[in-house]
Amino acid sequence: MSTNIVHHLYLDHHRWLFNWLNRKLGDSADAADIAQDTFIRIIHTSTNENVAADAINEPRAYLTVVAKRLVANLYRRRVLEKAYLDSLAQFPMTATPSLEHQALILETLQEIDGLLDELPPKVRDAFLLSQLDGLTYAQIAKQLNVSERSVKRYMVQAMAKCILLMP
Repeated sequence: MSTNIVHHLYLDHHRWLFNWLNRKLGDSADAADIAQDTFIRIIHTSTNENVAADAINEPRAYLTVVAKRLVANLYRRRVLEKAYLDSLAQFPMTATPSLEHQALILETLQEIDGLLDELPPKVRDAFLLSQLDGLTYAQIAKQLNVSERSVKRYMVQAMAKCILLMP
């Protein structure tokens, strides 16, 4: 998609997108952020010509799809942040990490969440059942209705994704 097309898309539809998001979210700051992020996402993915055709033929539908994905990511980040802050509240004040350390932990959790979101559902489910619920491979296999061998493959796949986060 050319810069000119993105420019016109922005000029013609930014206000509409912002207003639509503001009605959906009920927060003008979040709406402004998501609207801006929508156009940034379009610029980053503009190398695919199919994207250009979609944006030109049905620009508002295209913008809505991109924006909805970003809204879902926003909500997922907020749920993750709330869970993290709730767990921090369990610690005595003297054991609470510094604000900088908390921010780093939260950023890491969001990166892990993003990586896990890229995994196929059964792989993600197996990983979470193992790591969060402490289930054995046999228990996971039974719960997911797959073989233990499949669970082992899922875990290797999930661990490989997590290794990407390591410095």
